[in-house]
Amino acid sequence: MRDLGLLLKFRLAFSVVISAVAGYLLGAPEVHWTELILLTLGGFAVVGSSNAFNQVWEIDQDGLMGRTQNRPLPSGRMTQTRALVWAFAFGIAGIAALALLNLKTAAFGALSLLLYVLIYTPLKAKSPWAVLVGAIPGAIPFMLGWVAATGSFGLEPGVLFAYQFVWQFPHFWAIAWLAYDDYAKAGYYLLPNRIKDRLATRMTVFYALWMVLISLLPAFGLAGTLTTSLWASIATGVLGLDVMYHAVQHFRRADDASARALMFSTIRYLPLVQTLWVVDRFIQ
Repeated sequence: MRDLGLLLKFRLAFSVVISAVAGYLLGAPEVHWTELILLTLGGFAVVGSSNAFNQVWEIDQDGLMGRTQNRPLPSGRMTQTRALVWAFAFGIAGIAALALLNLKTAAFGALSLLLYVLIYTPLKAKSPWAVLVGAIPGAIPFMLGWVAATGSFGLEPGVLFAYQFVWQFPHFWAIAWLAYDDYAKAGYYLLPNRIKDRLATRMTVFYALWMVLISLLPAFGLAGTLTTSLWASIATGVLGLDVMYHAVQHFRRADDASARALMFSTIRYLPLVQTLWVVDRFIQ
């Protein structure tokens, strides 16, 4: 069971599900527990399946990196066949669960799985553009929750998608900076210019700024029915400025310490803003 959790990346999958649940709570005219359970189980299964397929594909590279050598496949504790069985089982079960909500939700779940496994995973070893591709399935969960709640796609889920899409760049580039040497062992060069340079830190500031601007769209009535009150908008802005501060510090210092601080700022930023929006929605 421990190895299955590592194969599915349980903690990562759970954090993704939180985004989907937040999107559902923002969009649902009325909360239905059956829908929430289906979204949680289906979302978790699809993300877990993506992670399992990814580890089957990258078994050789994982064996080269210190951070991944002890995973079930490179360590030999699990066979590729068994991992594939789990990957297919969770993928099919997850999409089926999402289909019970509505077909649009299932379609977005399937698109996320296919993009992550068939495009992002092989591209990762070839080009830094993999980060852009990977940000698409990474941004779907927040939007997916809204679509699961409403059965429709429009401006509001589009804003949720854009917000989580741009958030991933400062978040992932901070990780790629810190793990640069370990990634290099497997041939992964995922910073914008493939190396630790000023372009990477400058692009981090650029996307952090866009993240803050998009997060404030609901405050100005530019996100359809997705709106935030004054207190929630101010809190969102303050949290965004925290990420901006660390992004600018990383640009100025360009070292591991500033990258680590930036990474932690993005980690706390996303769930806190999502929680703010959900709480604000239910007390308005």
